[in-house]
Amino acid sequence: MGSCPIFEFGDYLMRIPQVLIAALLAAALVAAPQHGFAQDDSAKADSKSSSADKGSEKSAEKPSPTEITTEGVVSVGGQRIAYTAVAGTITVGGTDAQDAQLGMDGKPLAGSELALSAPKEAKEAPPVARMFYVAYFKKDAKAEDRPVTFFYNGGPGSSTVWLHMGSLGPKHVVTDGDQHLPAAPYKLVDNEYSLLDTSDLVFIDMPGTGFGRLIGKDSEKAFWGIDEDANAFARFIARFITKFNRWNSPKYLFGESYGTTRSAVLSDILENGKSIDLNGVILLSQIFNFTTDIDGPRGNPGVDLPYVLALPTYAATAWYHKKLPQQPAALEPFLKDAEEFAMGPYTHALALGTDIGAEEKQTVAEKLHEFTGLPVAYLLRANLRVSGGEFEKTLQEDQDLTTGRLDTRFSGPNLDPLSENAEYDPQSSAISSAYVALFNDYVRKELKYGEGQTYLPEALFGSSPWDFKHNGNPVSVNVAPDLAEALKTNPRLRVMVNGGYYDLATPFFAAQYEEKHLPIPQSLAKNIEYDWYESGHMVYVRDESLKQLHDRVAAFIKSTLAAK
Repeated sequence: MGSCPIFEFGDYLMRIPQVLIAALLAAALVAAPQHGFAQDDSAKADSKSSSADKGSEKSAEKPSPTEITTEGVVSVGGQRIAYTAVAGTITVGGTDAQDAQLGMDGKPLAGSELALSAPKEAKEAPPVARMFYVAYFKKDAKAEDRPVTFFYNGGPGSSTVWLHMGSLGPKHVVTDGDQHLPAAPYKLVDNEYSLLDTSDLVFIDMPGTGFGRLIGKDSEKAFWGIDEDANAFARFIARFITKFNRWNSPKYLFGESYGTTRSAVLSDILENGKSIDLNGVILLSQIFNFTTDIDGPRGNPGVDLPYVLALPTYAATAWYHKKLPQQPAALEPFLKDAEEFAMGPYTHALALGTDIGAEEKQTVAEKLHEFTGLPVAYLLRANLRVSGGEFEKTLQEDQDLTTGRLDTRFSGPNLDPLSENAEYDPQSSAISSAYVALFNDYVRKELKYGEGQTYLPEALFGSSPWDFKHNGNPVSVNVAPDLAEALKTNPRLRVMVNGGYYDLATPFFAAQYEEKHLPIPQSLAKNIEYDWYESGHMVYVRDESLKQLHDRVAAFIKSTLAAK
C-alpha cells in the first residue's frame, strides 16, 4: 500500500497537481467490481446472513451482515469505560430525492417511485452506496447528554482505517518512533488516550472503501467527487442519527487531510441543507485551497504561495535531522523566525520574479540555507523555489536517504540516487502494513465482522476518476467559502485546527494561513483555535502527540458544551 499513489495515506494523490489527477486515478488501480443490491441495514444479523439479492452479479465475497454488536472495556485516564461497538453498513442514495425513497433497511420504500420503477436487473437500478462504519457507544449514557463525533480519513479514496486504528478509538496500533516497523506480528493495544471518555465515536469509510460497496448504474459517478462525496456523508449522518436516536445529541466532525476538505463542504450541507447544527468541526492536517500544493507548484508558475507556506515545515525538518548550519536549541522559536522570514523578505523576493536583483537573490538564498540546510548553490539553481519532492530528495542526499513526506521525521534509502524528486514516502512504507494487518485482524476477531469479505483500504478507482470540480468550478478547488458560510450561518459553531510540524503533505503554516483568510467577519475569528504537534500528518503515530491530541480535543468538546 505504501507504494500506491492513493493512500491516506491516500492523501498523496490529493497533493498531486490537478492536471495529473485524472490520469493518475485512472492508472492507479484496477476497476472496482460490481456487487448486488443493498442488504437490510436496520435489523441485527449474525455472520450467517442470507445470500445476496436475486439479480446481483456473482461475487466471491459473502454478503455482508447488516450489523454486528459486541462489547468492550477501555481505561482512559484511570477511568474504566464500558462500551458497545456496532459494526455495520448504512445505505444512502445517490441524490437526496432518491435517498428519501429508501427505508432504513436501504431498500426502496413500498409504493415509492424507486420501488415502482425498479428495473429487472439490480445493476440498472439507481445508484446507492453501502457505507461501512464502526460506532462506539459508552454504556449507560443518556443520548442527549452524550456527544457523538464522526471520524473519516481523506485521500480522496481512503478508508478510515488510519484514524480508527491510530487516533482516538479504543484500540491503538503501536508505531512510536521514526523507523520502519519490523514485519508481523505487530502490536495492538488498548488506547489509554481514547476519546470515549468524552464522546461516542463513529468511524465512517467513504463510499467504495472498507466493507462498503457501490451499487447500481453509474454509481462511481454518483459518489466519487467533492460534492457527491460530501452529500453522501451528509445523508449517512442523517440516517445514523435517526437509526440510533441521536438527533438531540451534540455533534462533531473530525476529518483528517482530504477529510478536512470534506468537512468544510459537509458542515455547510449539514448546517444549511439539512438543518443539522454542529457543535464543532475538528480538523487534522488541513487542506482547503489546492493551489497551495507544495508537491507540484512548478506546474502553476506565478503562484508562489506554496513555497512560502511550506518553508516553516522545511525548517522543522532540517532542525529534526540536524542539517542546519547552526542548530537552534529549541524548535518553536526557530519556527517563528522562519514564519516571519517567509511572510516578509522571502515573499517579497518571490514576488519580484525576474526583476529580482542578483544581490537580493544571493542574500535570500543564504538565508534560506540557514532555515533549510539546503546548499546555497542548489537554492540559486532552483530560483529560490524548491518543491516538496525536491526537498525530500535533497535534504539528506549526502547520506543517500529520502526524507518522508507525510512525516518528515522518517527517512529511507533512495530508490534512484539520480532522481530530482522523492520517489516514495518512507513514512507510508514504514507503518502501512501494520495498520492494514491489525485492522483486518481486529475487525474479524473482536468486532466479529467481515467473514468472507475483502476490506478495501482505498477505493478501486480504475476508469472512474475522482471529480475534482466543486460547485461546478473546473479550474481550482478552494472549499474555504463552505466553512465560512457554515460559521456565518451558525455563529456558535467552533472550529479546531490541528497539525504536525513535520507534515509536508499539508503544511501546518498553510492551514493557519487558510483559516486566517476565511471570508468571515473578524468577530468570528475567535471561534477558531489552533493546536500544533511535534509529529507529522498523522500526529497520533507519536505517543506524546496522541496524548496531547486527546487532551486538547476533549477540552475543545467540553468548552463548546460549557459555552451554552
